[in-house]
Amino acid sequence: MNITVLRLGHRPQRDKRLSTHLILCARALGAGKVVYSGDRDPRLEEGVTDIVDRWGGEFSLEYEENWRRVVKEWVGNIVHLTMYGVPVEETAPAIGEEDKPLLVVVGGPKVPRDMYEKATWNISVTNQPHSEVSALAIFMYLLQGDKALKHDFPGASINIKPSEHGKDVEVSKD
Repeated sequence: MNITVLRLGHRPQRDKRLSTHLILCARALGAGKVVYSGDRDPRLEEGVTDIVDRWGGEFSLEYEENWRRVVKEWVGNIVHLTMYGVPVEETAPAIGEEDKPLLVVVGGPKVPRDMYEKATWNISVTNQPHSEVSALAIFMYLLQGDKALKHDFPGASINIKPSEHGKDVEVSKD
């Protein structure tokens, strides 16, 4: 499934760790790209590029000043993760069966009303306030099932070998 995440309203001073964690979550659970809006953040872009270089996989991070352009030009379904939507457990599995590119929108500051109107689905995780990262992780898992946890990351110079006790890390010397 072709999944892109759109992060609305990034603010470097306030959101640097949250946006990084959101991007890492998206990458680890199967998104091929994250587009972020708000304030451009070269440090965020450099950090993500470094992670992809070391940990492998096909993944990109892009900045778009005007998030509405991304939504308007999107060809496929649009999911907006919000605490005001329909329950994730009732919708995500069916969305995962569709064969269309998927744009998953997560907000930071107050999300404008037109985003709710443009979304194919407004989906909630618990109808309670919580982190965008947790909403994305739960959605991605329910969308893909166990496949969300089994993505390959070719070209990695760092690989973790599962170990019940301790850390087992394999580092390539390229």
